[in-house]
Amino acid sequence: MPVITFKYQDLKDLGIDMDKNELINTLPMMASDIEDFNDEEIKVEFFPNRPDNLSIEGIARSFKGFIGQETGLAQYKVEKSGESVIIDEKMKSIRPYIGFAKIEGVNFKGDKLKYVMDFQENLHWVIGRDRKKVAIGIHNADVVKAPYHYIASLPDENAFVALEKDVEMTPEEILNKHDKGEKYAHLISEFDCYPLILDDEGRVLSMPPIINGELTKISEDVENIIVDVTGTDERAVNQTLNIICSSFAESGGKIKSMDLEYGDRIITTPDLTAQTGLVHVDRANKLIGGTSLNAGDIQELLERARFGAEIIDDNELKVYIPSYRIDILHEVDIIENIAIQYRINNIQSQLPEVSTVAYPNSWFSTEKLIREVMVGMGFQEVMSLMLTSTQSHYENMLQEEKEHVDVLKPISVDRTMIRTSLINGLMEFLEDNKHEDLPQKIFEIGDVLYLDRNQENNVVSCKKLAGLICHSQANFTEIKSSITAILNNLGYSMNLSSSDNASFIEGRVASVDGSAKNGEIKGVFGEISPEVITNFNLDYPVIGFEIEFF
Repeated sequence: MPVITFKYQDLKDLGIDMDKNELINTLPMMASDIEDFNDEEIKVEFFPNRPDNLSIEGIARSFKGFIGQETGLAQYKVEKSGESVIIDEKMKSIRPYIGFAKIEGVNFKGDKLKYVMDFQENLHWVIGRDRKKVAIGIHNADVVKAPYHYIASLPDENAFVALEKDVEMTPEEILNKHDKGEKYAHLISEFDCYPLILDDEGRVLSMPPIINGELTKISEDVENIIVDVTGTDERAVNQTLNIICSSFAESGGKIKSMDLEYGDRIITTPDLTAQTGLVHVDRANKLIGGTSLNAGDIQELLERARFGAEIIDDNELKVYIPSYRIDILHEVDIIENIAIQYRINNIQSQLPEVSTVAYPNSWFSTEKLIREVMVGMGFQEVMSLMLTSTQSHYENMLQEEKEHVDVLKPISVDRTMIRTSLINGLMEFLEDNKHEDLPQKIFEIGDVLYLDRNQENNVVSCKKLAGLICHSQANFTEIKSSITAILNNLGYSMNLSSSDNASFIEGRVASVDGSAKNGEIKGVFGEISPEVITNFNLDYPVIGFEIEFF
């Protein structure tokens, strides 16, 4: 999770003059965690659902509300810059969405430039999915001239000097020779043309989502900047721009909007208009528990959370949600903020008014039997996270990417989706434990989620069993013998057929299906492909299986 490091003096410069010890005791009460501190600076961890708190300005804004120093909806004035951005129609199929803003009177002195760069990179992976969904560029506005142009450039045209280089390179050369180009080339290399942002004289500001140009490099002396946000998700692009602009406004920046020209259609960004929602007094007291708040109490707590609030009647309030609060999706999110401002430690515990008699779920009885069989055959159980990444789940396993459930605000770039298979998690376990003695025999029973557009709620959950064996002599005969024993012990019949699963060696893989009185199974088993083994940095043959229960 993102960790923000700042000096106590920088917080004082933003209007918070609090004793260090009091600050350290108060910050965790507003949904943060102190990682470390010393006499000069502090490291604070915020959950990714609050990207507005990933800058020191955002922390100061939230903290002022929490201690009652400054409450209510923060108002940011946005003036027209008179400048525009012309978007090439070809960008619709490459990287279609862009947001632009001009900010004057910024201050990059001292540590502030580093803070901004850290803020930018944190947003890149919290919202941007490591630049795939959103990428941010910050430029010196005084060295370029409007209108700006967002174009689809041919790979060998519009050469420019990229950051950290001193020679001109074409877009294609940047993807092949620049370290950032090599790292992020996969985001745009499939296209015939590459995104570029130019000024009116044809000078390159940026090659999103790869690298900015040396021409507009930010230094401590820069006072006026241009912020561009490009991406594949229009909502995420605008949300990111709003967070950045609001943060700069907190430290005295003057926000100016720009017109985005999509042919005859013109959109002005940023739009910092507050959204509205409703919260109900009875629902808030019920969900929080142990409280008897009235409408006036809730209004005060919402204003401490930096919302605007109007009392409609004794049970209902209209809430004005800041444009930078992208985590507010439902009334329960507003109620969560009420609870935080009320302070969790002040909530009185209560015993439930009902009692129940528990009984085991039938599946857990089956699960217990499966564990007994697997352990009896010499396997060791592994319990891995349900969250994984497309890199590990699809690319490393040589599988084509399919529809899956994405995590809206992932904690890290390797935990961005919910798994549809268990095998890659077991491969990761072998990778982390390859220093252990062989043979290694591991298994996991767990839930996976599928997206199925034919289902009413689109998301289907099911149970799977997977196992891997790793040692120098592992082969198809061994895994066939293992899967046969497992299914026989569980009471399932067993029918085999050919399989073309790319995670396994061709000709040494089989599909299996079967049935028993309590349901059906289908799955696959065989020798894991050497390429998959290499992708997980393993040195010995691996055999494995995966079964789905119906």
